[in-house]
Amino acid sequence: MLTPEQRLDHLHTSLRARLDIPARTWLTTALTEAAQGAEPAPAGGAPPAWEMRFASAGRCCTRGEPPHEPDPEAAEAARVLMLCTARADAPTVTRLAAHGTAAERRAVLLALPYLELGPAATPLVEDALRTNDTWLVAAAVGPYAARHLDAHAWRHAVLKCLFTGVPLSAVAEFAPRARSDAELARMLRDYARERTAAGRDLPDDLHHALALTEPTSAHPTPAGPSPTHHNPTGPQTPTGPHTSTEP
Repeated sequence: MLTPEQRLDHLHTSLRARLDIPARTWLTTALTEAAQGAEPAPAGGAPPAWEMRFASAGRCCTRGEPPHEPDPEAAEAARVLMLCTARADAPTVTRLAAHGTAAERRAVLLALPYLELGPAATPLVEDALRTNDTWLVAAAVGPYAARHLDAHAWRHAVLKCLFTGVPLSAVAEFAPRARSDAELARMLRDYARERTAAGRDLPDDLHHALALTEPTSAHPTPAGPSPTHHNPTGPQTPTGPHTSTEP
């Protein structure tokens, strides 16, 4: 299994390979500024230059021949790399998410597993889970959520995925956390009854989740935060009009 540093190196290599020459030059400058921005800024000073590039990545990450079409997936990967290179702290990621577009918010969520923030960024995950944007919900239920959401919040995140059509494969550590979770089983059965009463089909993911939550003869796995490190940029493809990136 690759370490987080190795995954970031692979992400950087893959990103440069898909960008055109002007975008590669832009990326080099952006990451250099992000590395400089990792140093503490003077109190009350202007935001570091890399944060401006974080916002402009959508139009600067291009590939192909002129007119050099923007590449949204590359922009997302570039933003993740900038956040990690700058070693963004909780106030920084909170500010960028609060003032950013949906694409910028998603990049923040995907970068969280790489950053040493502890539970300080859980409000960003909870905020994303209050939306109905499947793109954000899929990013919110990644490895950071698996480690830092408490059992109650995590169970509701699973239901949110079912409500919005985000595949449960996007939920990091889903199987170990769901296995023999009696309270999650109760919530899922209630959801199944509501859909059946409304004459609606039950999603395949619901059947799978219910099977996992059935009690077993083995010792059950607690539903609390899992310490296991998962791939923070693994498959997180939601249903809906957006496409996800696997940076």
